[in-house]
Amino acid sequence: MHNKKRKICVITGTRAEYGLLQPIMQVIKDDPVFELQVVATGMHLSPEFGLTYKTIEKDGFKINEKIEMLLSSDTSIGVAKAMGLATISMSEMLDRLKPEFIMVLGDRFELLAVTQAALVSRVPVIHLAGGDVTEGAFDEAIRHSITKMSHLHFVTNKESQKRVRQLGENPENIFLVGNPGLDHLNNIKLMTKNELEKSLDYSFRKRNILVTFHSVTLDEKSSMDSFEELLIALDSFGDEVGIIFTKPNSDTEGRKIIKRLDKFSQSRINCVVHTSLGQLRYLSAASLVDVVVGNSSSGILEVPSLKTPTVNIGDRQKGRPRADSVIDCKPNSVIIKKSIKKAFKMNCNNTINPYGDGRTAPRVLKVLKKINSSKGLIKKHFFDIDFKEEFLIKEV
Repeated sequence: MHNKKRKICVITGTRAEYGLLQPIMQVIKDDPVFELQVVATGMHLSPEFGLTYKTIEKDGFKINEKIEMLLSSDTSIGVAKAMGLATISMSEMLDRLKPEFIMVLGDRFELLAVTQAALVSRVPVIHLAGGDVTEGAFDEAIRHSITKMSHLHFVTNKESQKRVRQLGENPENIFLVGNPGLDHLNNIKLMTKNELEKSLDYSFRKRNILVTFHSVTLDEKSSMDSFEELLIALDSFGDEVGIIFTKPNSDTEGRKIIKRLDKFSQSRINCVVHTSLGQLRYLSAASLVDVVVGNSSSGILEVPSLKTPTVNIGDRQKGRPRADSVIDCKPNSVIIKKSIKKAFKMNCNNTINPYGDGRTAPRVLKVLKKINSSKGLIKKHFFDIDFKEEFLIKEV
């Protein structure tokens, strides 16, 4: 038995991914067996993106280390340099904190950096939400790369479970636990319309839309062109329809989108723009509006549980399983407008979310407590799958 508490170090780089990690961080923190270590990096430390590390502290977590890595450039070179910087800093952090495990969620470039550092430092990696498919972003390749450097896999849905297995991972270390973001819906009391209006400095109209649009890292059509199409569609509804915007991530074109969004909203009385709503306000808004519009994963993963329709634009979330409340559409203003009008008429009361029941955190904790030692996990074996003949690559 361990006399000392076992250290699990959670690394978080964005407000959205922290929102998903939070229920799991809470159960680890509350358990006497474990010591939770928290490292905040990336967008959390950027004034431009709302200094969201303060949210982590406000939630009662002690941040062990803050690791700066974002450069003010969001070009491909800027992002690649930021990854290099992060790898150096993360390896030094692992040496200082000496965790038994690190825990990461998803597919952001910050996490690829820390996972690489953990690999060479021989620190086992717990990966949440591996195996998902998002064909419109370079996150896809990052996610699968993290899977290959990870040792315990907590996946959100059955398809992802199969994919992690296809990547040669040990089936005994792949656990289907659901999407941790849904745990919030069981744990928090959503805000009323009045509370939210006060908090956002916004008056609900007869119809209301919540919009989050991120840059699309792999599309031929630039993110700015797609965003422009969305703005044309939204503008066509006039002042009758209220719009709550949340700003995008720090991706390749993220800052250009933010600049254009600020300009668009300044001249319109029906719009309000927030850098980050945080989990409570975001979920409350998503439950009160008529439709959630954009290309954020939350529209696919969490919003269906709130029985609100989603209009998902473009390919950023292509490949993810969907509830019947999600309307997929091309980044074209006419099609976006048509899809939003269709969503206004939808009744999603019977929608079932394919990402679970909101009891992910206790499942993760249960698995972690059963693992007596991380030592046996470090050396991995590639688990082959017996493919049928037709799948085999033909000899040249």
